[in-house]
Amino acid sequence: MDVKPITTYTGKIVPLFHDNIDTDQIIPKVHLKRISKTGFGPFAFDEWRYLDDGSDNPDFNPNKPEYEGASILVTGDNFGCGSSREHAAWAIKDYGFDIIIAGSYSDIFYMNCTKNGMLPISLDEDARKHLASYSEITVDLPNQTVSTPEKSFHFDIDATWKNKLVNGLDDIAVTLQYEDEIAAYENAKAFQ
Repeated sequence: MDVKPITTYTGKIVPLFHDNIDTDQIIPKVHLKRISKTGFGPFAFDEWRYLDDGSDNPDFNPNKPEYEGASILVTGDNFGCGSSREHAAWAIKDYGFDIIIAGSYSDIFYMNCTKNGMLPISLDEDARKHLASYSEITVDLPNQTVSTPEKSFHFDIDATWKNKLVNGLDDIAVTLQYEDEIAAYENAKAFQ
C-alpha cells in the first residue's frame, strides 16, 4: 500500500454517526484470511453494508448515491475500539477513505491509521455535525485545520505523525532516510 502525502486535501464526506465502532464491525474476523494489506475494502463494514442476500444495504450511508466516491469518513466517539488488528485500518484505506474525523479513537487504531497513510482527526461533536452538513470539506494538514466555506476547525496531531503524513513517509521510508549512516555503522562494525 503506497503512502501518499497529505497536505491540503479537499474531499467528499460521508457521515457514519455511531459511537464505539469496533474493529470487528469495521472488518469482521471471518475476512482476515489475506496475507497482504490490500483487498480488504469489499469487506469493510460488511454486516452493515450488505443485506442478507449479499446486495447493498440502501440504509447504510456509504452505499447511498449522494456519498459515492467519499474519501473522508465523519463518525462518532471511540472509533476503532476493540482488538488491535491492523486489518481494520487496511480495510478503511482499501475502501477509499484517506481521512477519518471522529470524536476519539482507540490508541492502537489511531496508530495503525497513521502507519498506513491515513489521517485520523479528532474533533468535538458540534464540529463534526457542522462538517457533516456539507458534501465536501477541506483538510489542511500543515496548518492543522478542517474547513467548510463558513467555518474552520483546528485539530491537534503529533509533529512526528504530521511530518510522516505530509511527506508521504511510512516507517521504512523514514529508516531509509538514514541509509548512509546505517551503512557507515555496519561497515565500522564489520571491521571490529
